[in-house]
Amino acid sequence: MRHILSSPPHRPHSLIPLTPMPTLNALIFDVDGTLADTERDGHRIAFNRAFGEAGLDWEWTVERYGELLEVAGGKERIQHYLKTDCPEFELPTDAQTWAAMIHKTKTKHYRQLLQEGIIPLRPGVRRLIQEARQQGVRLAIATTSALDNVTALLETALAPDSPSWFEVIAAGDIVPAKKPAPDIYWYVLEAMGLRPEECLAIEDSYQGLQAATQAGLKTVITLNGYTQNHDFSSASLVLDHLGEPELPFRAIAGFCDDAPCFNLALAQTVLKLAATLPPDTAINLQ
Repeated sequence: MRHILSSPPHRPHSLIPLTPMPTLNALIFDVDGTLADTERDGHRIAFNRAFGEAGLDWEWTVERYGELLEVAGGKERIQHYLKTDCPEFELPTDAQTWAAMIHKTKTKHYRQLLQEGIIPLRPGVRRLIQEARQQGVRLAIATTSALDNVTALLETALAPDSPSWFEVIAAGDIVPAKKPAPDIYWYVLEAMGLRPEECLAIEDSYQGLQAATQAGLKTVITLNGYTQNHDFSSASLVLDHLGEPELPFRAIAGFCDDAPCFNLALAQTVLKLAATLPPDTAINLQ
């Protein structure tokens, strides 16, 4: 059993209020980098193709795109790039309108990449979603990615009817403030009529973790190449991926009970354990 925690001094049990342990009622998934490694080999390539179609010689390298991911939202990312890398670029219209036009073209290329089947789901994603459906745990999505991109990924990588498996798909500009603001998670919780302590968020980035944490959610992180150096000390569990029986996850920090895969039993354990800890408890990243 592994339990890596850094917490304040132990409090006597008599001082800890006896409150009912929470029951896991929903899993809320981020999309890009969480459900699939879409950023490097999907969105980045689609952006570059959109730039080429617009007659631009811009190319976002793997490294530069990793830096640009600090800006949430594709249209916002384009506008940020204009300011930082191309301040002399003469726009045919205002920056917001132009970025939306480029982003629309980018979305077209991204869907083409999805249809080619080159962006599979990350390990354990399909297994966990199927287990949740079988056991009646509700599913939702909270992402800054555009709704069309989300449904295209689900339909091609998961199942044609899989968008209907998710009770709420909160995506794109459905809320004005994107991650790391908590608005997208507040939206999901309100739409589902659930309290934060009944849910687990599954994220891959610092921005996503901040959004979920500010909404009161406990969060499981499945890091990737772009986010492996992010600060995840406020997460409940940090893994390299969700794991499969033949491909166990590697636990970076948190409680995993030597389980090879992140399943609903472990999710419930993580949620209950988090409820017993002081709010300022942080996991010890190793």
